[in-house]
Amino acid sequence: MSAQEHPLGISFEFFPPNTDAGREKLLHTRDALAERNPRFFSVTYGAGGSTQARTIHTVNSVRECGINTAPHLSCIGSEKAQLRDLLNQYRDNGINSLVALRGDLPSGMGGIGELRYANELVEFIRAETGDHFEIAVAAYPEAHPQAPSFEHDLQNFVRKVQAGANLAITQYFFSADAYFHFVERAQALGVEAPIVPGIMPITNYTKLARFSDACGADIPRWIRKQLEAYGDDIESIQAFGEEVVSNLCQRLLEGGAPGLHFYTLNQATPTLKVLDNLK
Repeated sequence: MSAQEHPLGISFEFFPPNTDAGREKLLHTRDALAERNPRFFSVTYGAGGSTQARTIHTVNSVRECGINTAPHLSCIGSEKAQLRDLLNQYRDNGINSLVALRGDLPSGMGGIGELRYANELVEFIRAETGDHFEIAVAAYPEAHPQAPSFEHDLQNFVRKVQAGANLAITQYFFSADAYFHFVERAQALGVEAPIVPGIMPITNYTKLARFSDACGADIPRWIRKQLEAYGDDIESIQAFGEEVVSNLCQRLLEGGAPGLHFYTLNQATPTLKVLDNLK
């Protein structure tokens, strides 16, 4: 069974570009990935100001190809009135999917806002809009980096689902066992919502290491050491990364994962290569 044939198929995440060249590149990436019939695209979100405006613009341009597009919505640093306006704007524009996140406090922003946690955001969305939106929330198979323990983080996840989330998308990881363990524990606590693994293609070791250290995603030692050994040999890094991620995706799908969500970094080729390798 291919990735597209699994219950939730495939989906792709983009970030809002901040240059004209970046916006043009994203449209080409969108068109290339749209040919794989994804269930949806998602677009990341920054609290406040210009980043939020870029999210809205990017959502509108991405969805012009006819693929359902889900904006990210984070509550940290936002007031209920702002969130209500955004929800109304999205609903009026025919958007029916969201990714609801707590978010990080932007530097220089004084207040946390009226909603502190993602479960409160999900509750707010449901109270304001009923069942209009399909809501995805985040899951952390290796625990959120700020969580005091795995058990504490697992309970936080359960609260988000109980608040009204329809599905979850995980932080990226490179250990299939971590994903399967998390899903098993969540289901034992009554979670029935599908938990879709988030996948990060490996194209640049330096950037991957920086991302991973910041978000708490573990790069297994054997992968780190092999990537380090390639030094500046980008071609070897990308070939090895393609093999590692393709094998991970194959094992996840064979083990029952309901689909795959790719963190594309606004690039089509690395994700397409992985998809082409899946049986």
